[in-house]
Amino acid sequence: MASINNAGRFLRRLQALTLSSCIFPKLSPASAFMDASVPSSSRKSNFSSFAQSSRSGGRGAGYERENDRRRPQGSGGAGKDKIDALGRLLTRILRHMATELRLNMRGDGFVKVEDLLKLNLKTSANVQLKSHTIDEIREAVRRDNKQRFSLLEENGELLIRANQGHSIKTVESEKLLKPILSPEEAPVCVHGTYRKNLELILASGLKRMNRMHVHFSCGLPTDGEVISGMRRNVNVLIFLDMKKALEDGIAFYISDNKVILTEGIDGVVPVDYFQKIESWPDRQSIPF
Repeated sequence: MASINNAGRFLRRLQALTLSSCIFPKLSPASAFMDASVPSSSRKSNFSSFAQSSRSGGRGAGYERENDRRRPQGSGGAGKDKIDALGRLLTRILRHMATELRLNMRGDGFVKVEDLLKLNLKTSANVQLKSHTIDEIREAVRRDNKQRFSLLEENGELLIRANQGHSIKTVESEKLLKPILSPEEAPVCVHGTYRKNLELILASGLKRMNRMHVHFSCGLPTDGEVISGMRRNVNVLIFLDMKKALEDGIAFYISDNKVILTEGIDGVVPVDYFQKIESWPDRQSIPF
């Protein structure tokens, strides 16, 4: 009888120990936090992203970019990102994608905002274009610091266009832009580029590449102001002899946001029309 009682007590203790281990597993503080807050698949994915970016020397940049792509948008502080992403998509559509999207674009580059908002596209903030409002389109235009867009109200409808930078062939320079008829209208005409490109430019001139025009700025990237037609981080400035180019029959235009544009000669501005080349920002003369 004693042995039977001892066996019963042993079984009850064993059951209690088993139940305790199920309810309170032995975890380190770090592993307990990870298990409670992050699914195992996410931990594996995040570590892989971080390890991969570390190997490439990016100090976690790849991991941050991956998080940026997955970060939810559209609430709180994400409002600005939502509008900025809308502006970037509008730029691509109005400069390069209107034809393939079968948008009815006029020769002056304008399309109906109503037609834009019917497109089945998403912005980089993962927001459907059709879920945006006309007021948000207006805000994207207002916020663009390079003034890439123009709005037009006509017959009760709102239209929008990109002011320059098109690769779409249906846009006509004469309807989109204002012609420059004398060098006095553009006392400064400068193209910003990089030293790594200079040898090729000097060999073959400035090319419009896949766009309609070669772009020039009417000013320098000084005083911390954004200059349309030129990137902020250029390190070479190519100044154009506008007088000579106009006299030789090369057509120049200026956009609503003060970018100087030309189709050149068969899409190229030859080196013969370069007035001077300088390094930037120290403005040392570069012989050519």
